[in-house]
Amino acid sequence: MADITRRLGWRHLRGAPTAHIRHHRDGKLMHDGPGLSFWFRALTAALSEVPVDDRELAMTFHARTSDFQDVAVQATVTYRIGDPALAAARLDFSVDPDTGVWRGAPLEQLGTLLTETAQQHALDVLARTSLSSALVDGVTAVRERVAAGLAAEPRLPATGIEVVAVRVVALRPEPEVERALRTPAREQIQQEADRATYERRAVAVERERAIAENELASQIELARREEQLVEQRGTNARREAEEHAAADAVRAESEAARTVRLAEAEATRSVRLADAEAQRTERLAQAEAAKAVRLARAEAEAAREVGEARAQAQAAWLRVHGEVDVATLHALTGTRLAENLPRIDSVTVSPDVLTGLLARLGRSGGETA
Repeated sequence: MADITRRLGWRHLRGAPTAHIRHHRDGKLMHDGPGLSFWFRALTAALSEVPVDDRELAMTFHARTSDFQDVAVQATVTYRIGDPALAAARLDFSVDPDTGVWRGAPLEQLGTLLTETAQQHALDVLARTSLSSALVDGVTAVRERVAAGLAAEPRLPATGIEVVAVRVVALRPEPEVERALRTPAREQIQQEADRATYERRAVAVERERAIAENELASQIELARREEQLVEQRGTNARREAEEHAAADAVRAESEAARTVRLAEAEATRSVRLADAEAQRTERLAQAEAAKAVRLARAEAEAAREVGEARAQAQAAWLRVHGEVDVATLHALTGTRLAENLPRIDSVTVSPDVLTGLLARLGRSGGETA
């Protein structure tokens, strides 16, 4: 877009190197070329700005193959305007003298023209191609056909358009069809992987079998040697047992003779000890009997003497009490009773008991007098 500034009723335009500027005044061409800069009056000027740089036009459209399968075509067309004067005469590239903005949409018109032309040729070549062939060689065929079709299109040179390059990015079927087409390849890859896995397993099994055979041979050899070892150990054990048996027999005979001698000596000693013990026991029994007789006699004599002393003391006690009056006996009885009674901290005497006791004491005193 051109850069336009206003000064005192005049306009100044400054263009870009990639933009071709055409300035007409009163039907006469005043300025013509890329990257221009000039003053003009807005009321009398007719300005056109035509881009002359290379432009990329991306397009995506759908086509149908010969087997009625829908494919999406992604392509890019690179073009440029080779004749700006012709393009400005055929398309509306005029700009507003106040803002420098295109009054129309010339690039959209060019894009529509190129897209429809390329789509027409792509549809034509894909309509005669099956889906499998289109997916294999369709990119090259569509690119060549679109490039040739655009080069032979008469409207493009008449509009000043030059096609620089045509690129077809991809041809894609519908997602369901694409997945279905990928299935055989995936299955084949899976089969190859399974075959490799089975072969690897077979090799592993063969190696394991060889290892197992080697281990079995080693075990057989070890078993044979172990059998020989067991036989040799059995022979050695039998010889050792025989030698031990002979030694045990000799040892048993000597031990039996020694035991007999010890038993005889022990029996003789036991008889002697038994005789001595019997004599000692007899002497101790006689001594104990004599001692018991003496003790019994002494105890009987002591018991007789104690009984006589107790009898004499009882007789004297009775004589003394027979000679003492009744009051004294009552006093002694009270004293003995007080000595044998338990301890009394306090005694409560009621008037009735006290009256009776005083009456008894009075009677006792009267009788004594």
